[in-house]
Amino acid sequence: MEADGRVRCAWCASDPLYRAYHDLEWGVPSRDERHLFEMLTLEGAQAGLSWLTILRKRDGYRRAFAGFEPERIARFDHNDLERLLRDPGIVRNRLKIESTINNARAVLALREQGLDLSGLLWDFVDGGPRENAWPSLDRVPASTRDSDRMSRELKRLGFKFVGTTICYALMQAVGLVNDHTLDCFRYRELASAGKDAPPIQPREPG
Repeated sequence: MEADGRVRCAWCASDPLYRAYHDLEWGVPSRDERHLFEMLTLEGAQAGLSWLTILRKRDGYRRAFAGFEPERIARFDHNDLERLLRDPGIVRNRLKIESTINNARAVLALREQGLDLSGLLWDFVDGGPRENAWPSLDRVPASTRDSDRMSRELKRLGFKFVGTTICYALMQAVGLVNDHTLDCFRYRELASAGKDAPPIQPREPG
């Protein structure tokens, strides 16, 4: 139990930014395409790094990637790529940057098929959050059959940096699953809200 009398997931640590993300955003169902694309990008950017590193660069990502609007990112060219590779506000990894541009184009390709990213992702959990009941952090899986299926389908549709572990982290972050541990105060709040949990309202890029 922390100083405010609340018990949180063990991964949350004591950093204020990390704690705010856990308390206000992680696990809240989101159907906003821009927010989903943002989280897909950030989960891919995290590969090999800590999530706190990515959180600290989040505003930098929003500036660098046009507020995560797929239509704008899809138009990025070689000059934009070179600009991003020099930007200290993001992870300057060429493959990760190229994957974000590629994935924006994949989102637009979905639309041409009459689909959208939100509908595609939520289909993997039959349209509503899966309520898990993990007693401790060491019981939470790194991937599941659902994330395996999501990874295969996203790859088939042309997305990159969408391995099953990244997909499951995305599912946790945007509330496709409730993976707060049973002792965490947010588990009870989100479980009681169920499908009616308040949606994430993405901040405007600063």
